[in-house]
Amino acid sequence: MSKIKNCRFCNDELNQFMSFGKMPIANAFITEQEIESEYFFELAPSFCPSCALFQLIEQPDPKMLFHENYAFFAGTSILMQKHFEDLSNKIIEYYDLKPNDLTVEIGNNDGGMVEYLKNKGFNHVGVDPSKNVADAASRKGVNMLNEFFNKETAARIKKEYGEAKIFLAANTLAHIPDINSVFEGIDELLTEDGLFITEDPYLVNLLEKTSYDQIYDEHVFIFNLTAMNNVCKQYDLEVFDVEYLNTAGGSLRYYICRNGKYPQTERLSQCKEKEQTINFYSYKTYMLFKENCEKSKNNLVSLLKKIKNDKATIAGYGATSKSTTIFNYCDIGPELIDYITDTTLTKINKLSPGKHIPIYDYKYFLSNMPEYCYLLAWNHKVEIMEKEKNNYSGKWVTHIPGVKIFE
Repeated sequence: MSKIKNCRFCNDELNQFMSFGKMPIANAFITEQEIESEYFFELAPSFCPSCALFQLIEQPDPKMLFHENYAFFAGTSILMQKHFEDLSNKIIEYYDLKPNDLTVEIGNNDGGMVEYLKNKGFNHVGVDPSKNVADAASRKGVNMLNEFFNKETAARIKKEYGEAKIFLAANTLAHIPDINSVFEGIDELLTEDGLFITEDPYLVNLLEKTSYDQIYDEHVFIFNLTAMNNVCKQYDLEVFDVEYLNTAGGSLRYYICRNGKYPQTERLSQCKEKEQTINFYSYKTYMLFKENCEKSKNNLVSLLKKIKNDKATIAGYGATSKSTTIFNYCDIGPELIDYITDTTLTKINKLSPGKHIPIYDYKYFLSNMPEYCYLLAWNHKVEIMEKEKNNYSGKWVTHIPGVKIFE
C-alpha cells in the first residue's frame, strides 16, 4: 500500500480536502466466502498546491489492482473499440506513420489501439500488467509485454524493437503512481520527432459534473492541462495540442512532443484560457466540489429510498468500477438495489465490492425486468440506450448530470 503526504511528482506537501471513507478495491468482485477477508483502504483525494496535480493520498499496491484476474475487458464495448480504431487511423493519416515505425501502447488491455495498427501491418508493442487481458491481446496476434511500464521496461523495448515514433496511453497514465518513472521511460524510448498521445478523465469535467465516481483506486491521478504542462516541463516535453473527448465521462487527450518539435494549436490556447478561470491551486475549488458531492449523495439516497418505499424494484445497470465508489460512499446496498446486471463473465454471480449487491447476467435482467434501472455505466449512456430501446420499458435513474429519473 502507498499512503503518502507529499506529491508523487514534485514531492511538495499535499492538501487533502475530503475523504470518501473506507473503500474496497473497485474491481474486486467477490464471492460470499471472500467477504471476511475483503480488503479496504481510505479513499481520500488531495491536490498539490505547487504543481496542481490531483491525486489520491492512499492507493493499494498496484499488483492488487492489475493481475491475472483483471475484471475489465475493453473489447466488450463497441463504442470504445470504434474510439480506438479512429485514433489508430488518425495516427497513420495525420502523422504519416510508416509500417516500420514503432508504436508502443501502455495499458492496452485486450487489444487497444495497437491491435488496429497490427491488423494494418504496422510495427507495434503493447504493455499491460494484467495477465489475463495481456494474454487475450497476445491471442489476437498483438506483440505484448505483460508487465508494468517504467524506464527499465522502456530500455528493454528500445533494445529489442528500437525507438518509438508513437507512444500511446488511453485511460492508463492516471493509473500509474510512479509518474516520474513513466515519463523517464517515455524520454528514453521516444524518437526526437516522436509523439506521446495520452487521454484520461479530465478534472474540469469531474468538477463540473460532480462525477465523484471517477475517483477510485485505479485513478491515482485525475489530470488537467495545467498539471500536465508542469509534469512535461520537467522532461523537456510540451503539450502542443489537446482534444476534448466524450469517453470515460469526459476526457482530455494530450498531444505531447519534445520541446519545439510541433507548433502549438488554437485548441491548446482555448483550453489554457478555460483553465485560467479555475484555480487548481486553491482549497476553495475543491471544497466546492466536496459540497457538491455531499448534495449528490443525499439526493441519490433520498430518491432510491422513495422508490423502494413505493415497493418498486431497482436494478443497477453495469457493474462498473465507478459504482464501487457510489455504493460505498453513499452506503447503498441490497436494501436499495435488488441486483446489478452485467455481461462480464468475471463479475457474474459474484457480489459488488464492499456492499455485496448480487450481480446477475443479462438473461436474468431480461426475465426479471425491474421497474427502475440505475444507470451505473453512465459514460456509455448512448450505447446502452440504443441497445435497450426495444428491450427495457421501465424508468432510468442517474446521478449525472444531477440526480434524476428519465425514461
